[in-house]
Amino acid sequence: MAAVQVSQLRGVLTVNGASSQHNSKTADLARSVSTRTVPALCFSKSRGWGCSVNASPLLLSRQDSRQNCCARPVQTAELRSDVPDAEESFHVQQHDVEAGDCAMQWKSYTGDSARVENPMLERLNMREMNEGDMWREECGVVGIFGDPEASRLCYLALHALQHRGQEGAGIVTSDNGTLHTVTGMGLVSEVFDQSKLAKLPGSATIGHVRYATAGASVLKNVQPFVAGYRFGSVAVAHNGNLVNYSKLRAELEDTGSIFNTSSDTEVVLHLIAISKKRPFLARIVDACEQLEGAYSLVFLTEDKLVAVRDPFGFRPLVMGRRSNGAYVFASETCALDLIEATYEREVQPGEMVVIDKHDGETSLCLLPHKQRKACIFEHIYFALPNSIIFGRSVYQSRYEYGQILAEEAPVECDVVIAVPDSGVVAALGYAAKANVRFQQGLIRSHYVGRTFIEPSQKIRDFGVKLKLAPVSHVLKGKRVVVVDDSIVRGTTSTKIVRLIKEAGATEVHMRIASPPITGSCYYGVDTPSTEELISSRMGVEEIRKVIDADSLAFLPLERLRGIVPDEAHTFCDACFSGDYPVPPRDLVKDKEELQKPVLALVEGYEGKFESAAIFKKSWTPPDLEPAGVTH
Repeated sequence: MAAVQVSQLRGVLTVNGASSQHNSKTADLARSVSTRTVPALCFSKSRGWGCSVNASPLLLSRQDSRQNCCARPVQTAELRSDVPDAEESFHVQQHDVEAGDCAMQWKSYTGDSARVENPMLERLNMREMNEGDMWREECGVVGIFGDPEASRLCYLALHALQHRGQEGAGIVTSDNGTLHTVTGMGLVSEVFDQSKLAKLPGSATIGHVRYATAGASVLKNVQPFVAGYRFGSVAVAHNGNLVNYSKLRAELEDTGSIFNTSSDTEVVLHLIAISKKRPFLARIVDACEQLEGAYSLVFLTEDKLVAVRDPFGFRPLVMGRRSNGAYVFASETCALDLIEATYEREVQPGEMVVIDKHDGETSLCLLPHKQRKACIFEHIYFALPNSIIFGRSVYQSRYEYGQILAEEAPVECDVVIAVPDSGVVAALGYAAKANVRFQQGLIRSHYVGRTFIEPSQKIRDFGVKLKLAPVSHVLKGKRVVVVDDSIVRGTTSTKIVRLIKEAGATEVHMRIASPPITGSCYYGVDTPSTEELISSRMGVEEIRKVIDADSLAFLPLERLRGIVPDEAHTFCDACFSGDYPVPPRDLVKDKEELQKPVLALVEGYEGKFESAAIFKKSWTPPDLEPAGVTH
């Protein structure tokens, strides 16, 4: 796609190849934009500039930033617009662009134009069959600065984070003042190949893998987002969820902003674009001061990589270095391990880390400190066992959860098995504490594709049987303890218990390595509504009867907190306790999106739009479920 051509720099903002003017002629978009693009972002034409950041951030040396976000205050002049050399140090372009000049030199490649089918429709239709009723992390982010093979390293790092999102992936690189981007639907290996990576030159990059709600599973929502505004271009990738998204979007739309996506990340770009602060870092500060909720962000400009974490530190974000000095940011340390980067530290809550070729690493205290509220479910389910999350080994945490279950809910049994993969480590801990053999009683298929042809004669529990195969040799005639990470709706647990009993087990005892989930998460996790959570409506004994287990026990919340007694108050366990650190506002945002048609900008459609109405299924009690129906 050719670089976007606009006639004037001021008052124009472009994103992913679209351009719009903030005036009565919004519909008259720049005619030079490809027909495959759609209206995206616009902002106020006010040329006023703020002189300083409202609350002066704190500047850290590299040594100080490893430990905390407290050091000397930045002198006001360092972020003021009246500093003579501010334009040079931050490479801000203030001049107007002559008619016909190219204002933003970034390019977008969106894949094979020969594809004429929406690659996500089948995935959406098969989601419940593929994934049951498990919770799903929405995304993972990567940022790399200072490596000549940045895009390929980002590609590998995204592979390592694939478990955090499987519906879309994207990479943006910076090369000689140009931002190059490739995004697509599907797994990382499906989106990128050698030809795509060849279109991503440069030594700095950010990447993103995404899991979205059904109504938002379209190409236009795949990150990173790339936007051009008055003084350059910026790309952003986001892990988290803004609880005041609807409020911010309504305010921006009231002032004339046009939204092209249903992603809350787009709000961040709007806030940066309309900010009157300067330079660019001050705009980020100004934007983040208006955000509420969870956000771990990575920004890429022509010469900088910026990593930001919200003041509560809900979602993880770590920093590492490669042997050649390149900086790496990622949602989990497993991504650092794959590309041979050494873990250095977490990005602290409320911190902004800036990497550029001139000043190296700089740390700013972005926002006032809050009490850290790191998501405990990262340790229970989301993160890989080989990751270090919030300074603690995920493997160690899950192993201890299993040991506590064995102490709290012992039962006479012959074998301990796990629901793979997230229940394995907890099952090992349970078996070790109970002095009972651990064996693989369920084998997970790692090759389940997008589409399945079911026989005309319906197969009961078809979706679960595709993923999990019981080992009769292990189960037949045995009293079995089954360890899983959580129970969400209860539908999958019902089918697993039935599967094990049909394989010959005489007793099935479910042990859950987390407390009962009684509330939805509003901080960056795709969760069912509270009404759909079985533990919000039923007690343990009632749930046991529904799933037809011989016994059922959950990890007590007090024991979960007791694993790190001195740090328990620094973790968010709102899904168990109902104690939300940031009051959730957009309680029905996702539901409303799911109930109305969405316009899907599909890769390869050459500007053609496809409209598809996607509706959310209602929950059916397992004991009333017709044979062959999966959730």
